[in-house]
Amino acid sequence: MNSIKQVFLASLLGTAVFTAQVQAETAVIVHPDNPSTSLAPSEISRIYLGKSKKFPNGSSVIPIDQSDSAAIRDSFLSSVMEKSASQVKSYWSKRIFTGKGTPPKQVASSAEMKELVASNPATIGYIDASEVDASVKVVYSY
Repeated sequence: MNSIKQVFLASLLGTAVFTAQVQAETAVIVHPDNPSTSLAPSEISRIYLGKSKKFPNGSSVIPIDQSDSAAIRDSFLSSVMEKSASQVKSYWSKRIFTGKGTPPKQVASSAEMKELVASNPATIGYIDASEVDASVKVVYSY
């Protein structure tokens, strides 16, 4: 009986930890020198879909995306872009086929994302909010 209780409690704890990780806050980031102070989800979505090549202030923008396998990417796509990964993949397949654009460059990790954004004022990316430091500036979080 005692081992059944331990297994149940362990699975319950595992579920709680998983839920906490899924609900972690995500920050959309830019270079600290970027004049943008905040961006609406619709503006971010337009940038990541290649519909806008500039920040609202008129400066050029280069979106950087997390890898297809990153859980934070699925959260970003559904929360900010209101699309699933398969919808975004289909969208970019059509754009590539018609010669109307290329998807954002993907990085392997949030550390790489932060490094790229911190080194180029034209870039925009997203990372877990707990990883934000003075090397980047948050323009939207959810």
